[in-house]
Amino acid sequence: MTTHQNDLILVLITAPSVEVAEQLARQLLQERLAACVNLIGSVHSLYWWEGEIQSDSEILLIVKTRRTGFEERFIPFVKAHHPYQVPEILAVPILTGNNQYLQWLMQETRPKSA
Repeated sequence: MTTHQNDLILVLITAPSVEVAEQLARQLLQERLAACVNLIGSVHSLYWWEGEIQSDSEILLIVKTRRTGFEERFIPFVKAHHPYQVPEILAVPILTGNNQYLQWLMQETRPKSA
């Protein structure tokens, strides 16, 4: 793994519907904020909201992207395009993987002007 590949992360985001999840995924890809987004359907979520335990069916997005620019670009972009008041946006480091795939992730998440 190269030094730059240490910059790769997985981001978990939940969305209220397939339509919202797919629209957000396409926007992230168009902006080169993601190289790949997996949509996992029918995730049952239980969580606290406004003093009560809530239960909802959601779509889970698994986004492959870079750590660089995560706070400055990625989070604000998702918040601006997501219907939830407080969207789940959690980053997990990619420790290792198929080197060719990791190189592809780096290439596809390069800044749009590059």
